[in-house]
Amino acid sequence: MGLINYLKSQFLEIIQWEDDSRDTLSYCYPVDKEIKRGAQLIVRESQVAQFLYMGQFGDTFAPGTWTLTTDNTPILNTLKGWKYGFESPFKADIYYVTTRLFTGNKWGTANPVLMRDPDFGIVRARAYGTYDFHVVEPKLFLKEVAGTDHHFRLEEFADTMRSRIVSLFTEALASAKVPVLEVASRYQELGEALLPLINPAVRGRYGLEIPSFIVENVSLPPEVEQAIDKRSSMAAVGNLNDFVKFQMAEGMAKGEGSGMASSAAQLGAGLAMGQQMAQAMSAAQTTPLASPASQPPSAGLNAGSPAPAAALPELLSPGDAAKALGVSESDVLAALADGSLKGKKIGAAWRITRAALEDFLKS
Repeated sequence: MGLINYLKSQFLEIIQWEDDSRDTLSYCYPVDKEIKRGAQLIVRESQVAQFLYMGQFGDTFAPGTWTLTTDNTPILNTLKGWKYGFESPFKADIYYVTTRLFTGNKWGTANPVLMRDPDFGIVRARAYGTYDFHVVEPKLFLKEVAGTDHHFRLEEFADTMRSRIVSLFTEALASAKVPVLEVASRYQELGEALLPLINPAVRGRYGLEIPSFIVENVSLPPEVEQAIDKRSSMAAVGNLNDFVKFQMAEGMAKGEGSGMASSAAQLGAGLAMGQQMAQAMSAAQTTPLASPASQPPSAGLNAGSPAPAAALPELLSPGDAAKALGVSESDVLAALADGSLKGKKIGAAWRITRAALEDFLKS
């Protein structure tokens, strides 16, 4: 009986692994004894058992209770070269691979990603989010990711997976050709659209599948964000000419000392004056005013100044009025100061209408 008990102690009769952690991806069962024919292999839900013999992949066992016989170890029989089936004890490496879903894994770009945008050209973008994954091809996962690590945990894989995900995200984003303005407003749709591009690469390289890929934020350089803000402001303003007119009206209603509204009104008046002066210059090229030198000098505005030419613009500066009357600009300013010539002072500049100049000459 002692010999029989000794022989039994040298054979593995039950093989199972109870995972009491939440971060183990693969675990190598410590095989320090030989596995005998008829041994029980227990594989729990969310587990897969993978046999390796002499460095080569053997049979793969899904969840369930398996009695190890010739019938369910065909690959192992071939590798070991048994002529008459699984009859003698043997040793092999047994890896348990966790196939459950690992959720809430973070990813993010350590450095800006260069992407071509149809609106802004080449821009630098940063992005981060979360993803879920699980193992779907144990052999490929063990070969490319876990290797010969006897207890491969998620923390050992997180940094590597993060860099691989970012690389795939960059390639997928470039292939998707999604505009930056749409990336910033359609995170959920972007994540779903990238899954068909990311999953084939992840499955083919690492034996993994990502059922959920979430983009939480995409940020752009400050200068690009400022350009987007300016574009939004321009869209809010709408017609620039109507906006200037509105600001002028508000400035006139509130008075010249009303801060920003007054400044906007002065700016609008300056724009209008510039347009009218350009029109006056264009008219002067076809119908020039009488030269002041050909007119008799006048000591003042009340000394019988000639009438202004018909080509005068509706709005004149003191200099324009002086040229039209054949007097000095100081004479015009003096008349404006004593009120004999009616004008409007906008900021530090006087403006005189053509009608006011004609009324002055008639008085």
